[in-house]
Amino acid sequence: MNIRLTDTATLHPLVLPARADAVPSDAIRTYAEVRNTSIRETTGRDDDVLTAEELLPVLYSSRASQKRQWYIEEFGEMVGCMAVDMLQDADADTAIGVIALLHAHSGRGIGTAALRHLESETRAAGARALLCWVEHRAGADDVLAAPTGFGTIPRDGAARFLERHGFVLEQIERASTLTWDGDSTSVLENALETAQSHAREYRVVQWMLPTPVEYVDGYAWMKSRMSTDVPDADLGIPEEIWDADRVRELERRQAAKGFALQVTAAQHITTGELCAFNELAIRRSDPSDVTHQYDTLVLADHRGHRLGMLVKAAGLLGWHEQHPPSPGVITYNAEENRPMLDINEAIGFIPIAYEGVWKKELT
Repeated sequence: MNIRLTDTATLHPLVLPARADAVPSDAIRTYAEVRNTSIRETTGRDDDVLTAEELLPVLYSSRASQKRQWYIEEFGEMVGCMAVDMLQDADADTAIGVIALLHAHSGRGIGTAALRHLESETRAAGARALLCWVEHRAGADDVLAAPTGFGTIPRDGAARFLERHGFVLEQIERASTLTWDGDSTSVLENALETAQSHAREYRVVQWMLPTPVEYVDGYAWMKSRMSTDVPDADLGIPEEIWDADRVRELERRQAAKGFALQVTAAQHITTGELCAFNELAIRRSDPSDVTHQYDTLVLADHRGHRLGMLVKAAGLLGWHEQHPPSPGVITYNAEENRPMLDINEAIGFIPIAYEGVWKKELT
């Protein structure tokens, strides 16, 4: 059912084909173009841009998330995208939402009306909290400090919009990049050697997805700890339950999306337990594209042995040998996650942008 947002704008459900490997429809291709344009307008970068073929597989619901998407039209032209992920772990009462409206169509009440509909949909589905991640670019005169005590963002138009509609800034995430240059390899080799001297009870194991059978259970357990052991301020991210089936579903989605993903893990030599891991990914179709560093974690019982540095340095060195055309790596970390930021800074990552993580309690 189409929803009238304003006198000139309407909201339409995005209809997905029955199969994720189908040819994207014209609507999905336009949706991808509008999404990509909005990302470029907001961030000035292309690192999260996806083709329609890459985007389509990640639009479908999964065991972890029930997903819905809409598009916004004004004067018969698609000018915005809206989506919600209802997280299914725990009580399934947390949602992640996004509204991406092209800048030329902002300031006319469309975003406010779209947000009102998004909140209504998520509330009806049982959500009690709505979260969103927004990159805030420098330029505003005023700044907002995170309640965690780590980091600030400019109070730009997006921040003022969210505050006006009842959202609270809970956390700031830093986007960082590592650019490969003449010194990168030697810096990483020295970091790896130092880490190995503190981690003599551990070995490095590495694989490309799909995960070998002998590592699936250990990888699933470490993935589950990303929802409990990583700082999340007062966001209330539910604890995720991972098993072999969920790992295989992740792998199928990465393959359908067209991305290759490497996992580098630290294994306790005596027990065989996987204790830390790092993920690196790139689109298969473009070896000269930027690399994405996804999750990195050290299990709580194994901290203090430089395992974070071990898996990051070993992972990046192995990755660069396999993907030398990739010019660099981008990653995101909570500003209060100093242990990981210390590692990133030591091996050459520099900050390039900051995201506000916002929350609204739905009553």
